[in-house]
Amino acid sequence: MQHCHTKNSQLKDYTDVSERIVLAGNPNTGKSVLFHHFTGMYVDVSNYPGTTLEISSSRVGNILYMDTPGVYGISSFNDEEMVARDIILRADKIVNVVSATHLERDLFLTQQIIDTGLSLVVALNMVDEAERLGLVIDVKRLSQLLGVPVIPTVAVTKKGYNELIDALPEARTGHVLPLVEQLVRKYHTEENYVNIEREDLLLILEGDKEISSRYGVAPLDYREQIYLARREHVNRICQQVIKEQEQRFTLGKSIGRLMLRPLTGIPILLICLWLMYQIVGVFIAGDVVGFTEETIMQGYYEPWIRQVVGYIVPLNSFIGRFLTGEFGLLTMTVTYLLGLLLPLVVGFYLVLSVFEDSGYLPRIATLVDRLLNSIGLNGRGVIPIILGFGCVTMATITTRLLATEREKRIAIFLLGLTIPCSAQLGVIAGMLATVGGTYLLLYCISIFVVMVVAGTLLNKLLPGQPTYLLIDLPPLRLPRLGNVLRKTLLKTTGFLREAAPLFALGAALITIMQETGLLQVIQNLLAPLTVSWLGLPKEAATAFVMGIVRRDFGAAGLTELQLSSVQTVVALVTITLFVPCIASIMVIFKERSKKEATLIWGASVLIAFFTGGLINKMSKIIVSITGSVMPAYVAVLLLAGGLVLIISTRLYAASRDKTDTVQQYR
Repeated sequence: MQHCHTKNSQLKDYTDVSERIVLAGNPNTGKSVLFHHFTGMYVDVSNYPGTTLEISSSRVGNILYMDTPGVYGISSFNDEEMVARDIILRADKIVNVVSATHLERDLFLTQQIIDTGLSLVVALNMVDEAERLGLVIDVKRLSQLLGVPVIPTVAVTKKGYNELIDALPEARTGHVLPLVEQLVRKYHTEENYVNIEREDLLLILEGDKEISSRYGVAPLDYREQIYLARREHVNRICQQVIKEQEQRFTLGKSIGRLMLRPLTGIPILLICLWLMYQIVGVFIAGDVVGFTEETIMQGYYEPWIRQVVGYIVPLNSFIGRFLTGEFGLLTMTVTYLLGLLLPLVVGFYLVLSVFEDSGYLPRIATLVDRLLNSIGLNGRGVIPIILGFGCVTMATITTRLLATEREKRIAIFLLGLTIPCSAQLGVIAGMLATVGGTYLLLYCISIFVVMVVAGTLLNKLLPGQPTYLLIDLPPLRLPRLGNVLRKTLLKTTGFLREAAPLFALGAALITIMQETGLLQVIQNLLAPLTVSWLGLPKEAATAFVMGIVRRDFGAAGLTELQLSSVQTVVALVTITLFVPCIASIMVIFKERSKKEATLIWGASVLIAFFTGGLINKMSKIIVSITGSVMPAYVAVLLLAGGLVLIISTRLYAASRDKTDTVQQYR
């Protein structure tokens, strides 16, 4: 019988494989490391149909290995669980990776998979860390109680890996909960459920609406009973197999606690972010990119490629300009990707991999969770925000790790609107350094107010609520060089595969606009707005258009203009809030629908010009009253206006919630 849940899958279908082995487990259990050991570097990464979640799969001989998102259960609570559920239910065998340091938590998913009746092997990972924490686990007894092979492993050192490979042929179904077995037998005798496969019937019993709709039956209401029985069963198992010895003092555990307390965690976070900025924003964006972009690409590569193309077609012809012109596919596109973007991407993913492998990244998410809740995100949202200061294009792609479409919408909008990439940030910092600290304060407060106001409005106007942060806090440890380099390599190559064609397409469009004169038309259309509303020279319009191509191009274009201090802040605030570069725009259109991406693009333009013009008008009012420019006054007025708007929005949302509640009771 064909599985009902396979009909919607559009992933690459390996019809001729003899066996599908799926890795499943909670987040941060070492699942992806084991997947790499199984498959090596030959991995196919693709989006799961209907989602932006990336799924890794690899064929080794006649065996297909598939990795799944880290989840705490298989159901329909979020995209990760739905994708993991569908892939797990298609498996011939499952390698369930559990953390020896969080056995009480991880075995809940293990028992749920066992209850589906699928064959599995349990990889008891991180046994070395469990020993350091004083935990002794009776592996043989655990295997007996679960009814499946249990292999102790240390994934990062490949300890137990050969034993895990040898145990795969012994994968089998485990001991199903008596309650589940009783309910499955009962409903398999009823007419509406008799032809439903066991694993699907279990999820229908647990109230899974999506699986129920596939079979045209109503979801059943046994979730609470089954979950309670499963939790009690897992607790009994843990009581029998875990013995706790006296825990030894570890420096990592003490530092890990300090990272979670606001009084100590915030200073630690600021220090880490400062170090990250020094590495990526100063050293890589300045020294490394200066060498790769200017010396290598512009100094050697571009003259060489122009010479090669010149042998084939005249450089001043349309094709010549299309290939090697100002926005050429073989000049600017390649220089941007390899000379500028590649070092920044490698640097950020290197730092991010260190944060992730050390166990610090989940602690950052926990620390800022309450703060981000006010703008509609949970603590996970800090990851794309941090990445955005390196490259908004890359950060937009990483919003896939967020749990709901609502959070992805908010994060993508705020990234494109308020976060300057490192290339643009370098130009902005240089310009602000020449106008003084009070104008720097005005710039920072302006961007901050826009971010908070926009996030607050989206949080209140979009349907739904921020999801709770459910995140594992692994032990704090020194990152392993091999893991860090491997993660950096895989993420960098994956990013370039996605970004390269999108940026090439954007560069081609800009070249066509330039050749047809459309670029000049846009510049002329923007000129009256920049002069009368923003109070900037007419030539500033060119910088805004160039900012669409590359954000730092636009910012750099402002350095050639003679601007006063106020004009400098107005111009920088506007170009920061202005639409992101063409590569980011193309990624936004890929991640969201065309309608939604167009709304994001248009809203960014309106907010950018409105905010810049507001600062210009406020500064002129203050000049008329005081006789001189007072940037601190403008900053205070902006901050006060933002607070009033935020409070008004919250009061409106609270009153609407109260009205809805009253109507509900009527």
